[in-house]
Amino acid sequence: MTAATLTGKDLAAAIRAETAARAAEGPRPRLAVVVATADEASLWYVRSIAKAATGAGIACDLVDLGPEAAPAHVGETLERLSGDPSVHGVLLQTPLPAGASAQELAGAIDPAKDVDGANPLSLGRLAAGLPAFAPATAAAVMALLDHHGVELAGRRAVVVGRSTVVGKPLAHLLLDRDATVTVCHSRTRDLASVTSQADVLVAAAGRAGLIGAAHVAPGAVVIDVGTNPTPDGGLTGDVDAGAVRDVAGGLSPVPGGVGPVTTALLLRHTLEAARRA
Repeated sequence: MTAATLTGKDLAAAIRAETAARAAEGPRPRLAVVVATADEASLWYVRSIAKAATGAGIACDLVDLGPEAAPAHVGETLERLSGDPSVHGVLLQTPLPAGASAQELAGAIDPAKDVDGANPLSLGRLAAGLPAFAPATAAAVMALLDHHGVELAGRRAVVVGRSTVVGKPLAHLLLDRDATVTVCHSRTRDLASVTSQADVLVAAAGRAGLIGAAHVAPGAVVIDVGTNPTPDGGLTGDVDAGAVRDVAGGLSPVPGGVGPVTTALLLRHTLEAARRA
């Protein structure tokens, strides 16, 4: 068995095209990305968002506060942008300066403009099944599964990772689709004994090569959310793709899987926020 490649590139292109067509109807949506880091990988990601936004007909303002920005200044900036009627989406990019809490600062983002679902209020509404923007990466996993026709109702889904960016919100999204969900983390004993029971396995722990062949049931669908830098400047996932490819039924690549869909959904969320405004 060789796993099918569950690419996200075609899906992302379709989402961007749909967003561009709707954005052209006007008024033009505007996304503000607040940056307070010198991390090159993070800055590369922000630039990719800006480029994709331009191609989708969305204005994108990069608000660079510098890596030495005080947490209070970051919070005040988020509040100002949230109160600006010309801005429809607000995104806080991580990492943040020392002493700054992403969760606390995200509370300054108006939930109506919280296009990456970072505000605790957005996460609470998501958990309660109420309308809210889900974190774009978690939403991208769901969109990728749907795009490739993966059935979720009644299936066993295991999520490795419990962050508020992916693991926890994704568990709620999977539950809403009637999957039976288990969340694993760094304290899970005998990880392989749990993950090998999954019909759908999502690796979102941020540890390169964590998931190997022994962690995967024959024929399972494996979604790799990991984006771990390599010495040569590339990216590798949380899944040992070479080992898992001969066991799994489907495997998303890194890069080219969840990543491009995440960016496309951020733009769609911005458009939706603009329409609601």
